[in-house]
Amino acid sequence: MTIENFSVHTNKPKLRWFGLIPLAIILVVILFNCFYTVDQTEYAIAITLGKPNPATLEPGLRFKLPFIQSVKTLSRETFSLTFGYTETSSGKLVANGDEVTVIPNEAKMITGDENIIMVDFEVQWRITDPIKFLYNNEDPVLTLRNAVSTALRGVIGSTKVDEALTDGRAQIMNDVRSSLVNLVNSYDIGIGIVNVNLQDVDLPTEQVSTAFKQVTSAREERMTKINEANRYKNERVNSAQGKKEALISNAEQLRTERIERAKGDVATFSAIYSEYVNNKTVTKQRLVVETLNQILPKAKIYIMDEGSGTVKYLPIDVVDPSKGGASK
Repeated sequence: MTIENFSVHTNKPKLRWFGLIPLAIILVVILFNCFYTVDQTEYAIAITLGKPNPATLEPGLRFKLPFIQSVKTLSRETFSLTFGYTETSSGKLVANGDEVTVIPNEAKMITGDENIIMVDFEVQWRITDPIKFLYNNEDPVLTLRNAVSTALRGVIGSTKVDEALTDGRAQIMNDVRSSLVNLVNSYDIGIGIVNVNLQDVDLPTEQVSTAFKQVTSAREERMTKINEANRYKNERVNSAQGKKEALISNAEQLRTERIERAKGDVATFSAIYSEYVNNKTVTKQRLVVETLNQILPKAKIYIMDEGSGTVKYLPIDVVDPSKGGASK
């Protein structure tokens, strides 16, 4: 065997080994693609030949068939969608100098009484059905944004500017949430609304804002005057009511006293009448004497008898015990 032939024979095994290297690399890649991990903070959907498995995969190490199956993952976290303004990744409002940057096309709205206001709104949402989120709509987040715009503008369009800027914010949030939930459910895009928040409501220009604040201040002063007038009215009414009740109470007391006195007079008259029936003359004379005592309390009374032709009298003086005799 020549040297040339020997070199040819010795190179053939090396060529075989070099041919196995690409095959080994392909096998390693396939092996790594067969296994994957599902985290607890995400949804995982297995897709076989373009058809998704309706059941989400449990967290842990999983196996899939290479080139036949694929896996799509979606986060389970709560997302925040801002409407009317922008946010940084840290969650703080983007500032332009000393002012917050807003999106005028989104924030500017018309109220029910035809006033223009600027509204900043936030919606917190999460994925509730990953298959619907992936396949029922081409862009579910954009659909959600459009639903927020529809619900918010609908509620603001039926609300007066005073309510939107003052004490009607809670009612606006409740109405927007109810309308938004109904819209999202009707779209069936696998999204659930967690919370809504009306961040800020303001007037479009500083001049209008100042004028409205002046109007609000005047309205508050008006309400203060009305409350003071009502308080004064209530005080006077309560005072008059007290006097009225006092007069009624005194009248009732006087009425009761007079009734009782009348009852006493009737009892006295009945007693006198009984005696009068038994002895009319004596009772008549007694009544005359008592009446004279009442009419002329300081007069001296003499009882005279003219029956025998001789005038006889009996002086009736009040005896003063301290002097031991009759008073003069």
